[in-house]
Amino acid sequence: MLNTFYRSIKIHDIENSLKDIGDNIDSDKLSSVLKKVANDKQICITLCTQDGSVIYAIDVLPNCIIHELSSYRLAKAYELTVQNGGTFVERTMFNERKSQFFLGEVDNPNQIESVIYTKIATTKSGENILILLNTSISPVVSTVQTLKVQLFWITVIMIVLAVIMALLLAKNLSSPIVKINKSAKVLAQGKYDVDFDASGYREIAELANTLNYAAKELSKVESLQRELIANISHDLRTPLTMITGYAEVMRDIPNENTPENVQIIIDEAKRLTTLVNDVLDISKLQSGSIPFNGEVLNLTENIREILTRYTKLTEYQIIFDANEDIYVYGDALKLSQVVYNLINNALTYIGEDKTVTIKQILIPAEDRKQSRVRIEVIDTGEGIEQSKLSDIWNRYYKVDKNHKRAAVGTGLGLNIVKTILDMHQGATYGVKSQIGQGSTFWFELNVYHNEQLS
Repeated sequence: MLNTFYRSIKIHDIENSLKDIGDNIDSDKLSSVLKKVANDKQICITLCTQDGSVIYAIDVLPNCIIHELSSYRLAKAYELTVQNGGTFVERTMFNERKSQFFLGEVDNPNQIESVIYTKIATTKSGENILILLNTSISPVVSTVQTLKVQLFWITVIMIVLAVIMALLLAKNLSSPIVKINKSAKVLAQGKYDVDFDASGYREIAELANTLNYAAKELSKVESLQRELIANISHDLRTPLTMITGYAEVMRDIPNENTPENVQIIIDEAKRLTTLVNDVLDISKLQSGSIPFNGEVLNLTENIREILTRYTKLTEYQIIFDANEDIYVYGDALKLSQVVYNLINNALTYIGEDKTVTIKQILIPAEDRKQSRVRIEVIDTGEGIEQSKLSDIWNRYYKVDKNHKRAAVGTGLGLNIVKTILDMHQGATYGVKSQIGQGSTFWFELNVYHNEQLS
């Protein structure tokens, strides 16, 4: 099927070429036409006269037949063409026969089928010119077989290259993953100084960077946990030591059984109770076991009531600056804890003037329903380094690593503040501080106006 189709194409090409040459036999462009046909179609061309004299010849095939013909054979071809009506076709298969009508005997070691077309063209002067075209038809089957062999070896080479490339890719991909896996096992053992290799592909590098960040954060958590245990142990041991000491003194020395010593024991016991309650409150708040009891409340009046608890602290001065009563929506008890803990924190780090200032600031908005209230608790203490501001909200984080005992409260207050404010929708909080200029802790809530209350 392929041979037949291919032969038809070649014969069609030679017929068209024969017509083109015949149409241009008197043209000045005959030479260029002959060259174009010969090179484009791979056809040998010979033009000769009636007696076999060659006028023009182009040889482009390695085994061209017509260029092997003598003048006698060319003249014989002319006669056969005339006898056949002006055109003549001869097809030869060299392995089948060697004696052709006008070819005589021609050897072709490649045994390739050859097609010869002849045609007589008449010039304007009346001279008859014999046009001979010769082309070869290679067996398509053998060509296909050759292509199969070539394709087979190309496929083998491509498979080998693909395997090599796959092995290289697998090595480059698996090697960093193996390293990350080893580092992860080290991390699981609690060694947070492990380093994850971030080399290799982008996705693996991102994974390694994420794990490095996680290891760093876990290291910080581990450090905070150790500090938490140390600080709580210290705060538990101090009142217990005082209770034990005063109790032993009162037991061993009759005159020391005084109301003042009893009051010290009671105060230290209350401090222990407060510490335990604060630890429990943090756990309950973070676990969500304490419900959020939302209501509209007078925040200003709420703060005034809290300040009455500090009337006995005559050595401190607490100033509340508020121009009007402001209502918010929140949990009254929990917001009281927020204010209470911020005041206690300010008293712990109070400056030499022994003054804590509380400011209530109304932040108006174009839409009154979007107005906010800001509560600031200001002390004039030592201040906090900028690098430590983001850590002070952590549970039992201490700016003073020598563990300064809280003047009022337990030292867990800021973590309670953070946890409670996170429960209030729209609440924000923060701190401003500079070394030697004190600190300002603040939080903001949405304001409820009179028309919203009615």
